[in-house]
Amino acid sequence: MKRITGLKKEKDGKSLAMHVSVVSIVINLMLSAFKLAAGMLGHSGAMISDAVHSASDVFSTFIVMIGVQLADKKSDKEHPYGHDRMECVASAILASLLMATGVVIGITGIKVIIGQNGKTAEIPGLIALVAAVLSIVVKEWMYWYTRAAAKKINSGAVMADAWHHRSDALSSVGAMIGIGGARMGVPVLDPLASIVICIFIGKAAIDIFRDSMDKMIDKSCDEDTVQKMKEFAMSVMGVKRIDDIRTRMFGAKVYVDIEIAAEGKLELVRSHEIAEKVHLCIEEHFPDVKHCMVHVNPVLDMEEND
Repeated sequence: MKRITGLKKEKDGKSLAMHVSVVSIVINLMLSAFKLAAGMLGHSGAMISDAVHSASDVFSTFIVMIGVQLADKKSDKEHPYGHDRMECVASAILASLLMATGVVIGITGIKVIIGQNGKTAEIPGLIALVAAVLSIVVKEWMYWYTRAAAKKINSGAVMADAWHHRSDALSSVGAMIGIGGARMGVPVLDPLASIVICIFIGKAAIDIFRDSMDKMIDKSCDEDTVQKMKEFAMSVMGVKRIDDIRTRMFGAKVYVDIEIAAEGKLELVRSHEIAEKVHLCIEEHFPDVKHCMVHVNPVLDMEEND
């Protein structure tokens, strides 16, 4: 029954990820079309670039959907531990796209400042400024909406997509400052804002990439989580002590290997019952744990007397 509940949580997590991705695609397509029209009608190159940036988010969301689908595939003969790490691959790809986006924004800003791209442009229309403000509000909402879902299902790929929304919001902030500055006679604000935005986006990309790599190389859980696991295991009647515990991240899931000590004279059936209770206790209290392997060591009489 416990295992069925765990599978249901995984299924619900996949459904939520797919729902969030569909919402993201629909909103991005509508927002991109509006910003493109506003950029053309308002004679704003910054807004047209921002529209292309929003359209690129649709591609990144498709990567998330593919990653979640592949990670959800059942174990097979060639992949007995499942395909959870495919989500990490999706996160790494999105981190790379995010970094590339930041670099392009930064290079564009630098080119404008040094005059390589310094042609005199038309003063942007008010509709372009309105589109920038609307984009900031919508994309920031999408960031928090997607971020909440990512935390709920512990999905690195969905979290990476959330940061892609945040990067688009930051890009729109740059567009708003640039358009507003141009309308006020200070066009240099646009490239300066682009460089600052580039730094923020690059930091987010590095954090996402580092997290995906940690989950791909079997990094252990944090000390607080391991300590809580020990406490729950010790709460099971019959467990005398914890001899060893090892954890490893496998994609978004956790695998636990724990050695407990029980009375040496117990029958095999009773020892197995204690191990099974520890197994279920760990999986019940830690939803991210996909499997817990329990080994029972005997406590000798002389040890009990000590």
